[in-house]
Amino acid sequence: MEIARLVAEYWPLIIALLAGGIAMGVISGLLGIGGGGVLVPVLYEVFGYVGIADEVRMHLSIGTALVVMVPTSLRSFQAHRKRGSVDIKIVRSLALPVILGVLVGILTARYSSQFALKMVWVVCATIMSLRLFFARDHWRLGDEVPEGIGVKIYGWLVGLISTLMSIGGGVFISSMMTLYGRGIHQAVGTSSGFGPLIAIPGAIGFAWAGYGAANLPPGSLGYVSLIGAGIVIPASVAAAPLGARLAHGISKRTLELTFASFLALIAIRFFFSVIS
Repeated sequence: MEIARLVAEYWPLIIALLAGGIAMGVISGLLGIGGGGVLVPVLYEVFGYVGIADEVRMHLSIGTALVVMVPTSLRSFQAHRKRGSVDIKIVRSLALPVILGVLVGILTARYSSQFALKMVWVVCATIMSLRLFFARDHWRLGDEVPEGIGVKIYGWLVGLISTLMSIGGGVFISSMMTLYGRGIHQAVGTSSGFGPLIAIPGAIGFAWAGYGAANLPPGSLGYVSLIGAGIVIPASVAAAPLGARLAHGISKRTLELTFASFLALIAIRFFFSVIS
């Protein structure tokens, strides 16, 4: 009876979480980004609706999205690898720098305000969105993805920023690959391989970072809402292969514009939440 009462009382929120999970799964497969960029704003609004304190609301949204991103990103990676669009050599070469960046991101998030976390979203999403909107096929930094210290540092930055944004790193990896002459479909597929590398340690880290924090809602493990994750995960995992199939039936420019529009909307949303 208690469960039935809760469902009857909170059904709009449950539907919103399920819809966010489906959107996260589709976009994770479509763009190779882990999908957290969709879920974080959804969770932020839902958590605000149920009265969660502002000082933990953004942290809880990011931590919960990272937990949801674990199975979703794994599913997306498997779907793209099955289609042969993953350059596993690049995934392996950048795995360690990305994970080290994630660890630094966890420590940074633990001591950051929600204002700082939102500004990371605004700045990074705006830059990447503009790059994709105005991208040209002739833009090149080279013909082969480099393997030196510079790209390792870039991988470290990807892990750091992606953890603070709760995304799978695809926006940064796919941009790098296309600038070095790789096709958008391979770039998206390879990017999906970094989702699990960011999501797994990131989720564990946010649970640790929020351990004992004040004003957390019931059913939380640090900065992770187990209730929210339990609702969203099934929908996102089921929807991820659909996004992967859609990615292989869409033109390069359409994918780029879709990606850019998505990032622009996210940047605008958090910019207004900062100044309001």
